[in-house]
Amino acid sequence: MTDSKNINNPVGQGGGQRKRQSRAERQNNGPHRNLDRQGAADKKAELVRKMREKARAAEAAAAQASDGTARS
Repeated sequence: MTDSKNINNPVGQGGGQRKRQSRAERQNNGPHRNLDRQGAADKKAELVRKMREKARAAEAAAAQASDGTARS
C-alpha cells in the first residue's frame, strides 16, 4: 500500500474524504488569522491615537510654559 505524504492526497488516510487545505491553512494561517490581524490593527490604531493625544498635551504644556517664561 502506498503511504501518502501529501495532505491533499487522502490515499492511505483511511477516514474518508478530507477537506483540501490551502498552504496557508496547513501553516495555521487560515481564515481565523484575518480576525487576529484585524484585532492587532485595532490595537495599533488605539495606541497611535493615545500617543498623539499625549504628544498634543505635551506640546500644549511646552507652549504654555514658554509663554509663561516670556512674560516674566
